[in-house]
Amino acid sequence: MIITLLGGAGFMGAGIVRDLLSDRAIIDITTIRLCDAAREKMEALANELGDARVTLVDLDVTNSAALNAAIAGADICINCVPTLLGFQMTIFEAALALKVPYMDLGGLGTYTVKQLAEHERFKAAGVPAVIGCGADPGMSNVICRAVADELDEIDKINLYWAAELVGAENPVLVPPYSVSTVLAEYAHASTQFYGGKHVECAPMSGSEFLNLPEPWGRCEFMHSPHSEQLTVPLADGIREKGIQEFSWKLHLSHREHEAWVGLVKAGFGDFDEPVEIGGIKVKPLDVLNKVIERNIRKNADKIPAQDSHEIHFAIGRGRKDGVERTVRVEVTVSPDPIYAPYVDACTSMNASIAAQLILSMPQKPGVHAPESYFDIASYFPELEKRKFRIARTVT
Repeated sequence: MIITLLGGAGFMGAGIVRDLLSDRAIIDITTIRLCDAAREKMEALANELGDARVTLVDLDVTNSAALNAAIAGADICINCVPTLLGFQMTIFEAALALKVPYMDLGGLGTYTVKQLAEHERFKAAGVPAVIGCGADPGMSNVICRAVADELDEIDKINLYWAAELVGAENPVLVPPYSVSTVLAEYAHASTQFYGGKHVECAPMSGSEFLNLPEPWGRCEFMHSPHSEQLTVPLADGIREKGIQEFSWKLHLSHREHEAWVGLVKAGFGDFDEPVEIGGIKVKPLDVLNKVIERNIRKNADKIPAQDSHEIHFAIGRGRKDGVERTVRVEVTVSPDPIYAPYVDACTSMNASIAAQLILSMPQKPGVHAPESYFDIASYFPELEKRKFRIARTVT
């Protein structure tokens, strides 16, 4: 099988390649087209991996001919180009035109509604597209499906993600993922599902405290923009069960949360709106990225070793056989040597799982969110293979 990976030299793309080439693979891969504009990064990754199946493709996604050549003839196109760069629909349409199955990592729901609106076109062309296939969104959507399958009637499903760092306090701000994504999560309004309909909620609203096991402890969760709440309550097998509420809330590490709040208070939430300095217009995001990168380089020796712990869980309330029931499904990811080469093992491993399941199972043409495409019986064993721990509680 031939896999085209766009943005393949980035943190997530590199992680996906690692997992695809590992002994966890369930498909026969002949070629991975590693496509990126950063030649140096591609070469460094290819040299590290030392696998002849990796082919490097210099790609500027604004060049339509080059983009088409990179996608044509592949068995799947995995789009890891950062969503906020604005190329998602261009790549999405190119895959459709070339009739190549497509998947992406999503990204705060920025293009989710637009992509779902193209369902009939993809279906008519016989092309599957699965959008938002990382950890959150992605694995989180499948967790919600597992909750929904335990209920005949659904009143609500509430979805949460919490991260915590264990170790000495870091004097250097190291973003957990893209700076623009974190700022958007903190500074932008979100769409949630309350009272049986989608409503807009203010940034950092919906404060809710939950007591979790160590190392998370007592966590404050807040609304943020994401795609799960745009798709899960409308999915077949969930919508018709009467769901009236669906929310997505996050909690970043206690130690880092206030730093991001402070940056938003300082105005960096408007990260794409240029400011003029000495007659030159610059974007706050560009300045912030450079300052953070410089600070990390200058103070690399001060960054302590820290272990990252994640918990992803959904709580559903409703009825089964007429009896009130609360269902909780959670996935925890704790430090393990298997994750050492990865920047974000959870996201990239889940993207690899999604791609391999799309290729190994009968395909469903059309545009789908993960909860509508993957089944629990196939997906959860792949998580356990990667040492993610799954727990279900029904009361």
